Amino acid sequence: MGHCAENGSVRMLWARMLAYVTGSINQELLTRNEYLVTENRILKGKIKGRLLLTNDQRITLAEIARRLGPKALEAIATVARPETILGWYRKLIAKKFDGSKLGKYPGRPRIKPETESLVVRMAKENSSWGYHRILGALGNLGLRLSDQTICNILKRHGLWPAPKRKQTTTWRDFIRAHMDVLAATDFFTTEVVTLQGLVTYYVLFFVHLGTRRIHVAGITPYPDEEFMEQAARNATMEETGFLNASKYLIHDRDTKYCAKFKQIIEDTDLKTIKLPVRSPNLNAYAERWVRSVKEECLSRLIFFGESSLRRALQQYCIHYHEERNHQGKDNRLLFPNQFERATNRKGRVKSRERLGGLLKYYHQSAA
Repeated sequence: MGHCAENGSVRMLWARMLAYVTGSINQELLTRNEYLVTENRILKGKIKGRLLLTNDQRITLAEIARRLGPKALEAIATVARPETILGWYRKLIAKKFDGSKLGKYPGRPRIKPETESLVVRMAKENSSWGYHRILGALGNLGLRLSDQTICNILKRHGLWPAPKRKQTTTWRDFIRAHMDVLAATDFFTTEVVTLQGLVTYYVLFFVHLGTRRIHVAGITPYPDEEFMEQAARNATMEETGFLNASKYLIHDRDTKYCAKFKQIIEDTDLKTIKLPVRSPNLNAYAERWVRSVKEECLSRLIFFGESSLRRALQQYCIHYHEERNHQGKDNRLLFPNQFERATNRKGRVKSRERLGGLLKYYHQSAA
C-alpha cells in the first residue's frame, strides 16, 4: 500500500515537471515567432517594389502554409497574401498529377522556316501545283515532308489548294508569263525654257518588259489626238516599228490614249490592256524608268528649247541601254557594245562621258 502511494507521487512529480518544461518551450516558441513576424514586417517595409521569389522558395512556403492553415497564415504571412501562398500550393498539387511530364518525346519537330518559305514560294509561283506536286519538287531537293504538313503550311499562309489557286491569275503572274511579248507605255513631263517662258513638254515612251529596251515615241507640248495617232503609226510600222515584237500593250487610263490611238495599235493584232484605276504598281517598269531618267539626267539639267531636251533624252537612252548596269538584270548591261565585248580586257581603264560628264561609263581600251 505504501509502495503504491510512493509510485503515484513520483508520477505526479514528473507530470508537473513535464508541464513546466512544455510550457516554457511553448512560451519561448511563441516569443520567437512573435519576434520573427515583427522582424519580417520591418524588413518588408524596407524593401521597395515587389519581392520576387524563385519557384523553390514558393514551393517551400506553400508546403508550410498548408500545415498552418488559412487563419494562422493570415496572422503571420508578410511575403504575400495568404490566398496567394495557398494558390502556390494548389499549383504544386496540379503539377504533381500533370501527366505531360511522363511523355518520352517532345512531339513532332517544327518545320524549318526556310523549308516553309520554300513551300509557300512553290505554291505562289505555280498555281496549278497540288500537294503531291509540291511534295515531289521538295523530294528533288532532298526534303521530306508529308501531304498534311504541306496542307497545314498553305493554310497558315492563306493559300488555297491547287484547284482554287489555278482559277485566279494575278497581275504579277500575268506579267511574268507574258514578259517577252508585253510592252508598256506612259507619259512624263519636264519643263523647258523657251522664248515664251517655261513650257511643259510631254514625253511619250514605250518599254519592252522582257528586254527593258526603251523607245521615246515623241516629245511635244501638245499631246493631242494627231500626235497620238502618229506615234501609234511609227511604233507599229511593218519593219521598223518598236512594238512589232509585242502582243500586248499596257497603259493607264489617261485620256491621251484616244480611241484612234488604240485602233491603230490593235489593227496590227496587238492587244491594248487598260490598267485599273490608281494602280501605278501594275506599270512598274515604266514608272521605274521615269524615276531613273529624271533622277540621273533630267532633274540635273536646265533645258533651253526642245532640241536640248531631245539631245539629253537621246544621250541618256544610249547610256541606259549600253553603259548602265541594271540590278533587275543581274547587274549587267542590257545591250553592251559589240566591239567592246570583243576587246582585250588588259588595256588601260578609260572613262566615256556624256552630257558634259553627267553620265559616265568606264571601260578598258585595247592593249
